[in-house]
Amino acid sequence: MIRTARPDDAAAVHDIYTPSVLRGVETFETDLPGADAMRERIVTRLRQYPWLVWEEDGRVLAYAYASRFRERAAYDWIAETSIYVHADARRRGIARRLYAALLDVMRLQGINQAVGVITLPGESSVAMHDAMGFTPAGVWRSCGYKLGQWWDVGVWQKQLQAPEHPPRPVTPFPELAGTQAFREWLAR
Repeated sequence: MIRTARPDDAAAVHDIYTPSVLRGVETFETDLPGADAMRERIVTRLRQYPWLVWEEDGRVLAYAYASRFRERAAYDWIAETSIYVHADARRRGIARRLYAALLDVMRLQGINQAVGVITLPGESSVAMHDAMGFTPAGVWRSCGYKLGQWWDVGVWQKQLQAPEHPPRPVTPFPELAGTQAFREWLAR
């Protein structure tokens, strides 16, 4: 089941994130934030952007969220995306279904562009973004140092919908989540 994240998901989300912090390069974060900090991240992002989880039998197995791309107002219609899947739940199609749901919600909000940032080589992330219709938009060379080496980061971009001229403001996620249309979309 896909649903909106809740603050009480913080411990499960932190557990999913921990291997990427300690042993992976999916994130360049090097110190575990802790469940309290993760709770704050969920609450803060949900003020504007979607944060979705995949839950089975009461257990959160994956999460995906959007976040602000850059601080300038001109960037309001583009958002960065992130997704993490528990090691026990990989290779089951959960990531693609959850990521597709995230992109759908962003589109409903009025966001035009999604950006995925991938530590290279990142074969599985690259393959998923390619399959989801993202296209490579550039590489930042040797921009992150973690686990004793420098890493390149690739940027993938997907147009979610054609930009309007002039654009309407992006609908904050709480306003969208409170609509009947969103509840119907989530129930499908």
